[in-house]
Amino acid sequence: MTRIDFHSNVADRIDYVCRLTRKARAADCQIVLLAQDKDQRDVLDDALWRFSELDFLPHVHAEHPLAPRTPIVLTDTDAAELPHHQVLINLSGATPAHFARFERMFEIISTNEADKAAGRERYAFYKQRGYALTHYDADKP
Repeated sequence: MTRIDFHSNVADRIDYVCRLTRKARAADCQIVLLAQDKDQRDVLDDALWRFSELDFLPHVHAEHPLAPRTPIVLTDTDAAELPHHQVLINLSGATPAHFARFERMFEIISTNEADKAAGRERYAFYKQRGYALTHYDADKP
């Protein structure tokens, strides 16, 4: 069963996801990043390239021919064919259709009130279905 971690009160979601992705890659995980839309996917794509001069975070879009051999895959749609099912990082604001295929999922919730409300709804959805949930407040040390 998918383990789900909620990270809430995240001030800068793009930077936070880059740091989380770097940590997951250090643990040799394969990661899918699900963005809200193409604009956010493109911002995330650029941020992963520029994130750190010391860390290389190899990534491609889900439809790229090298996606099956690339450890980080970006998408903005649930309909994408995904080569990895180890870690899913959800920035979409919705419940991913195929989240249960993943070993672990991270829900990244910003400080925005609408995003918090949507995150609470997803939390209740997963909890009602018996998923193991963990919550981290990024605003607390």
